[in-house]
Amino acid sequence: MSDIFREIDEEVRRDKASAILKKYGNVFIAIAVLAVAGVGGWQFWQQQERKKAEAVGARFEAAVRASRDNDATTAEATLTELAANAPAGYRQLSRFRLAAEVGKRDATAGAAAFDALANDASLDQYYRDLARLRAGLLRVDLVPYAELRKELEPLATPTGLWRHSAREFLGISALKANLFEDAGRWFDAVVADPQSPQVLRQRVELYLTLVRGGPVTIKN
Repeated sequence: MSDIFREIDEEVRRDKASAILKKYGNVFIAIAVLAVAGVGGWQFWQQQERKKAEAVGARFEAAVRASRDNDATTAEATLTELAANAPAGYRQLSRFRLAAEVGKRDATAGAAAFDALANDASLDQYYRDLARLRAGLLRVDLVPYAELRKELEPLATPTGLWRHSAREFLGISALKANLFEDAGRWFDAVVADPQSPQVLRQRVELYLTLVRGGPVTIKN
């Protein structure tokens, strides 16, 4: 008897499945077609985006090569276009590289370009601080120590990510202004910081030699 009931139950399920398939078969087929088309479309979109990214990357590398070959005009033209139209990642890279290129021929204009990046609220603070540092480095030979100090001192805190470079160039600016006490303080901060790179420590030791020597007196 149990076998008969099981067969009847299976027959009922088959009948129900057949009825559902007849009623909704076209819907199931449409869903399957849409699913296949969706997967295919997604893969096609990914492929197209990958091709676009590769093309943009190739153009960025071409701009870098042009810069290395001292073809500033081509480098700046390509970077300007990428900074305006490239996807977000390459657009940001291009803006930084373009500011550096401009700074090679015109330190004031390059510093202004980095200022624009430092004031761009859409960028992470990490990159905004980097832009502020790069602007300050370009101004070492352009502005008085007091002005540069306002710009770079906030980056020279004990936890600042860019503190090593900020301290070094603050010290250089102070040294150029014959402010030996300030210069020594910044250079000592580099030496005292256990995370300062070894190459920087060695360079700063040379600066400290100049600081210890004091002003040079020229006798007639």
